[in-house]
Amino acid sequence: MKKILAAAVASAFFAFAPQTQAQTPPNVLVVGQIAEPKSLDPQAVTAVNDFRILVNLYDGLTRYKDGTLEVEPSLAESWTISEDGKAYTFKLRDGITFHDGTPFNAEAVKFNFDRMLDEEHPYHDTGPFPLSFFFSAVEDVIAEDDTTVTFKLNAPYAPFLSNLAYPTGLIVSPEAVRKHGKDFGRNPSGTGAYKFGEWEANAKVVAVRNEDYWDGAPALEALIYRPITDANTRIAEMLSGGLDVMVEVPPDSLQQFKSDAGFSVLEQAGPHVWFLILNAREAPFDTRAARQAANYAINKTALVDNILQGTADVAAGPTPPAFAWAYNESLEPYPYDPEKAKELLKEAGYNGEEITFYVTEGGSGMLDPVAMGTAIQADLQAVGMNVNIETYEWNTFLGKVNPGLEGKAAMAEMAWMTNDPDTLPFLALRTEAFPDKGGFNSGYYSNAKVDELLDKARQVTDQNERAALYKEMQEIVREDAPWVFVANWKQNAVTRASVEDFKLQPSFFLMLQDVKKPQ
Repeated sequence: MKKILAAAVASAFFAFAPQTQAQTPPNVLVVGQIAEPKSLDPQAVTAVNDFRILVNLYDGLTRYKDGTLEVEPSLAESWTISEDGKAYTFKLRDGITFHDGTPFNAEAVKFNFDRMLDEEHPYHDTGPFPLSFFFSAVEDVIAEDDTTVTFKLNAPYAPFLSNLAYPTGLIVSPEAVRKHGKDFGRNPSGTGAYKFGEWEANAKVVAVRNEDYWDGAPALEALIYRPITDANTRIAEMLSGGLDVMVEVPPDSLQQFKSDAGFSVLEQAGPHVWFLILNAREAPFDTRAARQAANYAINKTALVDNILQGTADVAAGPTPPAFAWAYNESLEPYPYDPEKAKELLKEAGYNGEEITFYVTEGGSGMLDPVAMGTAIQADLQAVGMNVNIETYEWNTFLGKVNPGLEGKAAMAEMAWMTNDPDTLPFLALRTEAFPDKGGFNSGYYSNAKVDELLDKARQVTDQNERAALYKEMQEIVREDAPWVFVANWKQNAVTRASVEDFKLQPSFFLMLQDVKKPQ
């Protein structure tokens, strides 16, 4: 029945969608995505583009509360945490089945995490599992009975519940993995609001309504995700009627949609930071004065207002304000003060040595990196810094930056989108996160107090105590200035005015269970 419905939806789509679409099919939401998904196996992907599909096909034990990055129950009704913070026991919802008809239970949960974490597991080869480090603290998963599962951790790990809500923690059908093996990513089965219908490469992914969804069947009959890589083509499709929803609208086009009553424009701050890594091991940025000088020298307000056209806010530190509970609201962004920058450069002993600046042509969360890099170069040169840009394609760029900047460059662009205030600083600011130790601290920043705060923050389960630790960390890092803190992106989307109850989430995911499209 599912395949027949998917075929009917697809046929309707193409009936309504020749070269120029007049309208999209009734009660079907057509979403313009920025790229073809890599896989529909949630444990095998890392891109937000893929996550936007997966969160409608699958559920996790926890999920983010609507409009927040705080967790609430999902497939798990409740949980308890042991006194030492090393055991999490979940009570699972009873009577839920995967889309293939097999039961969701504690053994299914165990299968999912064993598949990811146990190299000896018979279905470990269905990977890769690039974000499995989110669960590296898991030592054992025990199915106590059908509706009780316990995770034993090797150490207290406070981000654990948040990581379970991330797409890497979405629960897949063990039977579907057994049946399809390495092809599971093309034949997904979860417990979500929508069931997989079909995937036509470079054309569409179709998902159909799950009438038996435990949290209430969605109003829409189906979703069609269309991969349209070129932004101008997405815009044309939106204007011509071929899409109901378009994500990641270029700043130049937002005003066009805002001024048209036939469309609704949504913007939402998310857990995003765009920054410059500074090489703290080599001159000039081996001194705090020079690093602070770079922060004062760059007119970040002009970058946000002119290049990004208001689609971002100026960043004040390493933690995005989307993490409201952990964000230090007392911090102010470094002001634009060229004269202060010159004084600090003199204090640092900078004498005009060449500064190599790595810029990328584009990549995940990178906004408009070439234009921003050029403007940053001009601001730094205006205070006497001799900056030379080297521009690289994204994957080449990562190959140069991730192994560390020592001996190669003084600074590099970077952007992160994360799900917990622990993730970015733990992976990119700790001493133990130097590249030769497996982390992403490419500028080799080291502060023993920051290390102590971050280690402690992931071990305490009281959120207020964690928040205090993160806020203190932010104060120290802002003062030390291992990065130039530039921008926090505000994600955006455009919908047809007729689409109801569509929301953007701080997670950057598209949760479409409650969306309606009255005819």
